[in-house]
Amino acid sequence: MESVVERALRTRIISWVQERAEANGGFLHRTELLSFQIDDQKLPIIDFSRGIRNPASFESTLSIVSAVHGPYDDVEAEDGLLHYAYREGDPWSGDNRKLRNALATGVPLILFRKEVPNIYTPVAPVYVVEDYPEERTFIIALDESFNFVPDVRAMAEPQRDYARRLAKQRLHQPAFRTRVIVAYETRCTVCELKHGSLLDAAHIIPDSDERGAPTVTNGLAMCKIHHAAYDQNMLGVTPDFEVRISDRLLAEIDGPMLKHGLQEMHGRQIRLPQRRADRPDREFLAVRYERFGVHV
Repeated sequence: MESVVERALRTRIISWVQERAEANGGFLHRTELLSFQIDDQKLPIIDFSRGIRNPASFESTLSIVSAVHGPYDDVEAEDGLLHYAYREGDPWSGDNRKLRNALATGVPLILFRKEVPNIYTPVAPVYVVEDYPEERTFIIALDESFNFVPDVRAMAEPQRDYARRLAKQRLHQPAFRTRVIVAYETRCTVCELKHGSLLDAAHIIPDSDERGAPTVTNGLAMCKIHHAAYDQNMLGVTPDFEVRISDRLLAEIDGPMLKHGLQEMHGRQIRLPQRRADRPDREFLAVRYERFGVHV
């Protein structure tokens, strides 16, 4: 059983991770996670070199890291669940024992997606819901309800659909936000606002379109007002990276937000990522700008 003290610590740590990540723009830096302190005690939230964090004082695993294109043998399957490989060594002791204890007690864990070097996108809470010793694999779910599924490998299609929707909402969308905001150095591409908690990753081609992949080149870091204006076709971005404000909005007379926040952005060049590989795809911008033109 997890002690009352450990459960309280776990809850506080998860809350801090969520709050800090949101303040940054959806992610945390490696140094923040390694230097974390609670009650004047240093308690790193990730391990210095491994993909699992098992504090000596904890009975169950605190966090796991899934590196995108990294060295860990972790696979997000078509069922929307994470298949997390046993750590090396004895399958019944050490790291594996503490992960197995998390399964037995049902305690929440933190999953960190390592999108780019030294940047971690948290997904919490997540739960260990299955252990397949013959495959040396634990199954990690994004919802506590999967604890009550007798065998996740035999889930009905509605349950699989739910798991896939959760994966899109809690894994893919936050990961997209992290990659885009980091590429744009945590600033709005239109107005250069630098507060991460006020920034979104706007799709150029919507994710409802088959071409709308969650890639950096299909994204723009925008503050919430410019993202909303972009989605409503009140603001457009040309293939030459120039901001356009719709004629009807330019003709309106209102307060300072309309004047300084939107109308004065007309004709401005967006701020591009430093890495050319991260810059918005001109063809995507052209397709999206055509839609904006219809509403001008």
